[in-house]
Amino acid sequence: MSNIPNAPITNFSHCHEGILRHLTAMEDLSALAEAAERARQVAESTRNFFRDVIFNHHEEEERVLFEAVLASAEPGEELAQVKSITDRLTREHRQVEAMWAKLEPQLKKMAKGQPVAIDPVALQHLVAQYQAHAAFEESLFLPLSEAILSRNSNHMAALGLSLHVRHIKQQPSPT
Repeated sequence: MSNIPNAPITNFSHCHEGILRHLTAMEDLSALAEAAERARQVAESTRNFFRDVIFNHHEEEERVLFEAVLASAEPGEELAQVKSITDRLTREHRQVEAMWAKLEPQLKKMAKGQPVAIDPVALQHLVAQYQAHAAFEESLFLPLSEAILSRNSNHMAALGLSLHVRHIKQQPSPT
């Protein structure tokens, strides 16, 4: 009997190792489920934000702010500078929107809780592109816009009224 291998007992021992490994992994399920739910919420929130805020912001800048500054800029060098900047900013809006169009289907799946592989490089590129766009606009165009529109209080008032009217039109009717 001493020559009988103890393989059956060893097999039981190895089974326990596998069972314990799986049970240990199972302990992570709660945190993983929370992370998946958070990803779903962020995906849905981001989709709504792009539709409701970013696209409207771009349109408002292009149709209200850019037009007001172009109309108020002094002919010559100033107008040429404003035209160059607004062309660049408009081009950047289209680039960001195109990047978004490629990512949005992936976020839509994620928002529905469906499995999806989101391109991390594309996400990083979109964020970096928008950060650079916003920094350029904040540091150069908005101060220039304020200087141009402030020369004539009627121009600044007209911009304020135009923005106010656009926002009233976007609000749902109370009836």
